[in-house]
Parts: sequence; structure tokens; C-alpha cells
Amino acid sequence: MSEGATEKQPGEEGPVTVTVARRVRPGRETDYEHWVSGIIHAAERYPGHLGAYVLRPSAHTDNEYVLIYRFDTYAHCRAWERSEERQRWIEQLDDMVEGEAAIKKVTGLEFWFDLPEVPAAAKPSPHKMVVTLIVVVYLLLSVVKWVLSPLISGLSAAVQLFIVVAVQVALLTYLVMPRVTRLLKGWLYAGRGG
Repeated sequence: MSEGATEKQPGEEGPVTVTVARRVRPGRETDYEHWVSGIIHAAERYPGHLGAYVLRPSAHTDNEYVLIYRFDTYAHCRAWERSEERQRWIEQLDDMVEGEAAIKKVTGLEFWFDLPEVPAAAKPSPHKMVVTLIVVVYLLLSVVKWVLSPLISGLSAAVQLFIVVAVQVALLTYLVMPRVTRLLKGWLYAGRGG
């Protein structure tokens, strides 16, 4: 390690993404929406919070609400999850939801390789994730730049880059990686509990 570089301590390895799926009791949706808004605002005040969003019930979420939030490190995520403030919010849920919450936590690149049907303890090979992302990002970037080039050619280089990156990340997250991960599931999780 070079002089002046600091070694990362356990809990500082990188971003953590948490998904929490809950089934809301019929007729309590409005209450749950207020609850979700409140707990998100509370979490935003904690160090390392990187954002949150909510997937509303649909066929894609098995008719559950899915709260997804991110922290910059495991240590910051754990501080929020163990906080008294979060505990007070959780206690308000008793008569709003049915059953137990399904919670899944992933770090770093694992977010793009998350499959609901794979046990939470199973993690894809880091080397295979890197190889997959290099190939997919390269191919997708080539296509996105080619398609968008005529539409954004008059913009500054910085704006062009922002648009290309925004489109690419959205496509990777919502369209490409879920399909690629399913397609390569046998290879990515081979011998890793998947």
C-alpha cells in the first residue's frame, strides 16, 4: 500500500443497498405511504445515506411495497438500522403490514446481480461479476453512444457524457442486468449456493 493511503477497515468497504419488501394490509395503503415518506426523511439525516426509493405494489413486486435504500458503508447502514429513531418507526408498522418483511442486503457490484430466486447468502463470484460488467458495459455503451449521437451531437461534451451515462445506468439497472444475470445465473453462481 502506498504511503498516505489508508487501508479500509471492516464496515468501510463500499456502498450497501438494502431492499425491504412488505405486504400492506388492504385499506392501509395511505397510512403506509405516509410512513414510508417519514422513515425515508428520517434516514436522510444519518451519515452516509445515499438515497432511497419505493416500488409500489405490482406484478413485478409480488404485490408488495419494496423500500430500497443505500448507505455509503456497512458501518453507516448498521448505525441507521440499530438507531432508536428507526426502531420507533418500525414499531408503527404493527397494524399496517401483514407477515414479516423480506430483507435483502447487497454490497458494491452485487446490486446489479441480485436475483429474488437466489438465496440471500449466495453471492456471485466477484471475478465473474467484473468480467460480465466489462463486456455488458462496453457493448451497451457502444450502442447507446451510436443511437444517441445524432440527437446530442450539438451539446457540450460534458452534457453528452452525462446523458449517455444516465441512459446507460438506467438501462443497466432496469432492463439489461436483470436479464443478463438470469441468463448467466448458472455460471455466475456456480458452486456458490445459487
